[in-house]
Amino acid sequence: MIKPAGIATVAMMLLLAEGPPQQDERAAAERNDCIRRCVTQPPDPELRRQEIVSLEREAGHAIELKNGGYFRRVYSEDFAGTLSHGEPVNKVQWIALVQSDAVKYESFHASDIKVQIYQDMAIATCLWSSRFSSTGKPLSHQMRAIHVYLNGAGGWHVVSGQITNLPPDVGQPL
Repeated sequence: MIKPAGIATVAMMLLLAEGPPQQDERAAAERNDCIRRCVTQPPDPELRRQEIVSLEREAGHAIELKNGGYFRRVYSEDFAGTLSHGEPVNKVQWIALVQSDAVKYESFHASDIKVQIYQDMAIATCLWSSRFSSTGKPLSHQMRAIHVYLNGAGGWHVVSGQITNLPPDVGQPL
């Protein structure tokens, strides 16, 4: 037979283990408020802008080094781009072009980078300046580039891009 004192002790321990209901409700409210602030607090727009600027600079460096790894990581699987002479390219075609031995870059720089962010989408424009040799001739060229970025679970990814030649047009391969 269970003694009443034992039942009272067990009941008291259960009540103390749970804590007063008001404390539980207050702790839950504080926890929910903290989660709400973290989820709804907008990210720092300048930090997001700088992230895109860094990606644009990194793209120029990757082209100079013929590094397809950057584009595999940052360009979306369904990337759709347009080269300076109007040819459409997908991600695989773009990487093949970047890694091609047809052109040897001495330098490739992205400058004058401007970024507009719209929630989880960003538009970046920049000036691409390059010095390269093609068929043994040294050349230099400038292009304007525009990229559309989407921010998802894996971070920012380029989904679309277009390049426009600036005069004089010297037949840049991109």
